[in-house]
Amino acid sequence: VQLQAFGGGLVQAGDSLRLSCVTSGPIASNYLMGWFRQAPGKEREFVAVIRWSGSHIDYADSMKGRFTISRDKAKNTVYLQMNSLLPEDTAVYYCAASPLIWGARTQFSHYRYWGQGTLVTVSS
Repeated sequence: VQLQAFGGGLVQAGDSLRLSCVTSGPIASNYLMGWFRQAPGKEREFVAVIRWSGSHIDYADSMKGRFTISRDKAKNTVYLQMNSLLPEDTAVYYCAASPLIWGARTQFSHYRYWGQGTLVTVSS
């Protein structure tokens, strides 16, 4: 599985961005598709996850209400809609995929496949 993330950019606080993660082909329904981010000098952190079947979705607490994860099976694409962006959302955002149990959804070390990352910069 190959992943390609894009959609990052420079925006102002309060703006919105939509990130996309395109997969190289069909994804099995049990796969988890996650978004993680890494700010300079910080560890990679969980942002959001969706099971490819669409049956389960979860977000990090600080993203709830602002970010929305979704997927389009026909386009083999996962999206991360980010609204009300804050300067602290500045980071490189990565998409990831793996056949995982739901309990492992927030642990980046368990994901098998990763996209190259896309930079989101939010100015104040």
